[in-house]
Amino acid sequence: MCRHFAYLGRPVAIRSVLLDPPFGLLRQSWAPRLQRHGTVNADGYGVGWYADGDERPARYRREGPIWADGDLADLARVVRSSAVLGAVRSATAGCAAGAQAAAPFAAGRWLFSHNGVLPGWPRAFAPLAGLLPPDELLELEARTDSALLWAVVLNRLRSGAELGDALAEVCLAAAESGDARLNLLVTDGTSVAATAWGDTLFLRRDPDGSVLVASEPFDDGPGWSEVPDRTLLVADAAGSSLTPLTPHSPHSSLTPHSPQSPQAATGPRTREDVPR
Repeated sequence: MCRHFAYLGRPVAIRSVLLDPPFGLLRQSWAPRLQRHGTVNADGYGVGWYADGDERPARYRREGPIWADGDLADLARVVRSSAVLGAVRSATAGCAAGAQAAAPFAAGRWLFSHNGVLPGWPRAFAPLAGLLPPDELLELEARTDSALLWAVVLNRLRSGAELGDALAEVCLAAAESGDARLNLLVTDGTSVAATAWGDTLFLRRDPDGSVLVASEPFDDGPGWSEVPDRTLLVADAAGSSLTPLTPHSPHSSLTPHSPQSPQAATGPRTREDVPR
């Protein structure tokens, strides 16, 4: 399993949401309090953020544990952002190592993370891979279950799906192939969507309008609310919504890619837009 979070709100130094909270992502890398599977998240980490006037996020990812990176403190001290997504990784057996396998994954204006596992991957989840055209399957940045989930989510986003719809459709499609744990998280810098499916997820909205979505609370203060299991959360500056995820919901509509049928237009594709 892994731990992740997303922040939206007034511009803050990245360290205030990444390193400073007493039970934030740094602490969760070696002593998570609520993680249901695994105990240490030391197989890589990453953080992505948005700069003013630029919809395409920047990323900083490393292969080792977050606590061993001596350069991170300086970076996180001087970089400020109104939208941040961070993750620490506990690698799934059989998945690739390396910084390229660490979240957040990115393409265009989106950042993505997966907290969970696809048991029996890759063989058991061939139907999920079948939802992608061959060129997008070959673009996987890393040979990991999370990279496959990201590729399918990205396919839906490029086709025009909203953040929440894309996550819900992929979560339900993946669940059909096995007993997967599917806490997914995506942001475009102005809103965030997340699924709770097999592990904990929490939401906090502060009086200043900022939003924190996290695998577990960063502190013992008030304001944190747990998202029920098998639920889709969508949040932005205006508010948040919770939608139950069920096999018969309107979101369960993905169909395998067919090379004989015409593909929906996805708009221009550039080198910067491929999964990373």
